[in-house]
Amino acid sequence: MNIQAILSGKISSALIAAGAPTDSEAHVRQSAKAQFGDYQANGVMAAAKKAGMPPRQLAEKVVNLLDLQGIASKVEIAGPGFINIFLDKEWVATNTENALKAEKLGISPVEPQTIIIDYSAPNVAKQMHIGHIRSTIIGDAAARTLEFLGHKVIRANHLGDWGTQFGMLIAYLEKVQNENAKDMALADLEEFYRAAKKNYDEDEEFAIRARNYVVKLQGGDEYCRNMWRKLVEITMSQNQATYNRLNVTLTEKDVMGESLYNDMLPGIVADLKQRGIAVESDGATVVYLDEFKNKEGEPMGIIIQKKDGGYLYTTTDIACAKYRHEVLNADRVLYYIDSRQHQHLMQAWSIVRKAGYIPESMSLEHHMFGMMLGKDGKPFKTRAGGTVKLSDLLDEAIERADMLIREKNPDMPEDELKKVVEAVGIGAVKYADLSKSRTTDYVFDWDNMLAFDGNTAPYMQYAYTRVSSIFKRAEIDENSLTLPIVLNEEREQALATRLLQFEETIITVAREGTPHVMCAYLYDLAGLFSGFYEHCPILNAESEELRQSRLKLALLTAKTLKQGLDTLGIQTVERM
Repeated sequence: MNIQAILSGKISSALIAAGAPTDSEAHVRQSAKAQFGDYQANGVMAAAKKAGMPPRQLAEKVVNLLDLQGIASKVEIAGPGFINIFLDKEWVATNTENALKAEKLGISPVEPQTIIIDYSAPNVAKQMHIGHIRSTIIGDAAARTLEFLGHKVIRANHLGDWGTQFGMLIAYLEKVQNENAKDMALADLEEFYRAAKKNYDEDEEFAIRARNYVVKLQGGDEYCRNMWRKLVEITMSQNQATYNRLNVTLTEKDVMGESLYNDMLPGIVADLKQRGIAVESDGATVVYLDEFKNKEGEPMGIIIQKKDGGYLYTTTDIACAKYRHEVLNADRVLYYIDSRQHQHLMQAWSIVRKAGYIPESMSLEHHMFGMMLGKDGKPFKTRAGGTVKLSDLLDEAIERADMLIREKNPDMPEDELKKVVEAVGIGAVKYADLSKSRTTDYVFDWDNMLAFDGNTAPYMQYAYTRVSSIFKRAEIDENSLTLPIVLNEEREQALATRLLQFEETIITVAREGTPHVMCAYLYDLAGLFSGFYEHCPILNAESEELRQSRLKLALLTAKTLKQGLDTLGIQTVERM
């Protein structure tokens, strides 16, 4: 159920009936303070200005025409024309009951779209590092959220698996006579990459052979292709282990590397030239874009093919968007790539639009994110100043969580302890990132992320176990709860109303790609439950009707916390 959408529809109708322009918006939002009701409509002022009418006068007309019978217990006008809406407690109780019984917590069905999510994007022959974590986990949270709502989600792992460096790597494989590359670990490949680069820089004969292999690889030479595939397979095998540890839903089937679009590039360049969109300039093929200006204030030239015939990332991204329309039939494409790539993407998409390679209805969205910083405010590094490997970060998270959980649960069986430690350690790293707005940089802090208070994964996981333990302690089967929900106390109604706002939250996350909104909602929900639990006796309620009602509120809270955390890729445990 989407209360905001219901109220928006009714208030918009009343606005138009009261004489406001037909494009007037209700601007309904959740009230920040209880004295302003549960919801507040702020659209009257803007509508009154358009209609040339005093805002208060229009607000009075809207309230008189507003049909919220059975939904609101009170509607009042505040200030110059704000409309405060207080929800009817019986209406809230009935819909809370419905949400508890319904599939997916009563979330309204959507008109399914095909949505492609471009995220993670590691490179071949290199181990994943800290710079990959934000794209990977924020993108995965978006994929989980959209899939939960009912959309067809295609995960696209844009692997860096093509380019001149592969000639160098193949040549070095040959030099060390390491045909059995499958036995190599990715850590060895990192060293292998550095050694290959050293040979390329210092040995001209090696460099010539490497450049020759690039040509052969791009020409489809079977030997070079086989060696290239080995490098890709080794890389993705190790990356998949990292995805599994992170509880990320990417699989090897989701890999859509740069090589996928390679055969499209000559045709795209030829087409853009034939249609006059691209022109030759100093031997290169360039598209001039009026939307972007160079330092002289002239249209910026975007190179799509170099003098030597090589293609650029821009060319690949043009082909990528074209492919996602023509082959994957995308309605919407979300790119989880850091903010430094924004202009590059905007330029590629401008060319895509100019060429008409995708329809206007197809949405291309850059859901950019900031950097992960250390406590010194600089990019997060090892103590020695090197790049932090993602596997090392996860190892440390597990070690720290292990010490924490063992101290609190000295008698927990080892197999159960291991599962809890994995859930808490990995969850802490992910939640610390996801709970911050993706558009800003954030400071990495072990102490904060593993704390059992505040907006952290351990706190949220503990909140879930606390709610679910009520049913275990009392040995209650949820199917035995047959009496209806009643809301007599303010804390009961506040909790129930917040539970009904789950859909509004998940819709916002799906639309804007902002998992921190879900984190904030879950943290608020956990806090409301805590207040409800302390002031409203559940198992010792004064009547059976009240006991069952409060147990149902507790049950829906547990289900909502679990589902919300699942959309973030955070695992729950039954005890901590």
